[in-house]
Amino acid sequence: MPLLKKVEKIWVDGKLIAWDDAQEHVLAHSLHYGLGAFEGIRAYQLADGKTAVFRLREHIDRLYDSCHIATIEIPYAREKLVQACLEVVRVNKLQAAYLRPLVFLGYGALGVGSLESPTRTVVAAYEWGAYLGEEGLRRGIRCKVSGFRRAQNDAFFSKGKITGQYVMSVLANRDAVKNGFDEAILLDGQGLVCEGSGENIFMVKDGAIRTPPTSAAILAGITRATVLQLARELGVEVREQSFTVDEMWTADELFMTGTAAEVTPVREVDGRRIGSGEPGPVTRRLQDRFFAAVKGNDPGHADWLTPV
Repeated sequence: MPLLKKVEKIWVDGKLIAWDDAQEHVLAHSLHYGLGAFEGIRAYQLADGKTAVFRLREHIDRLYDSCHIATIEIPYAREKLVQACLEVVRVNKLQAAYLRPLVFLGYGALGVGSLESPTRTVVAAYEWGAYLGEEGLRRGIRCKVSGFRRAQNDAFFSKGKITGQYVMSVLANRDAVKNGFDEAILLDGQGLVCEGSGENIFMVKDGAIRTPPTSAAILAGITRATVLQLARELGVEVREQSFTVDEMWTADELFMTGTAAEVTPVREVDGRRIGSGEPGPVTRRLQDRFFAAVKGNDPGHADWLTPV
């Protein structure tokens, strides 16, 4: 996975400050209890050389939804955070970037349910390549079904990107990587395929796409919604329907989606080749359409791009 590359400025509580000055006290509430929310957003260099952020307002809306779930009030209007995202890309002179808005509870009190800790709001932007590697985008990745389970909807706020909830994803991913795989696939409490550690998952069988529905314990991914729309526009049959591990093993194609992962093919799961062991035709068509959209080569979806 790509490492962070230091840039000049980060937006913190309404001001641009030096990268090295963006620090927090070790007794910050969220550091101890995990109550916070974040987003992952990408800016792309377009075919004409300009830069635009992909589905920026949808991401900011989800950040506010996540904070509402977490009982955190963001002390800024939505448009202020939209402009903060654009500003950090501009000021750091980034042609392409990964953006990380973060809202957390800072230093002030450490009672579990304390209401006294201040709300801190951060937007960082930095260069970050393919999350699962350029080779992964091109050839596909190797995955492992994790022994860690995704919590059910009655014990987990699956529609929020809440910081503390990612512990299980972190452990699943670390276990997979330590065992020589690229990514983990988590199941739900019924043993149905749920999602990756940070991605939604799709299978293709007999030309039709299946992906778990948003009623399952999955994040309602913005890239997921993008790919579903593009698939329908291509005339591909789409079923938002859960599937089992053995259905996944015997799929013709498998791929993952997410802001970080973009559209990444999966060529192997648990030592079992998926389809031909190469990215399949449906995956490739969707990958091509996705990159055309995010890089400004799809005029039908120009509204997905916010110029920097």
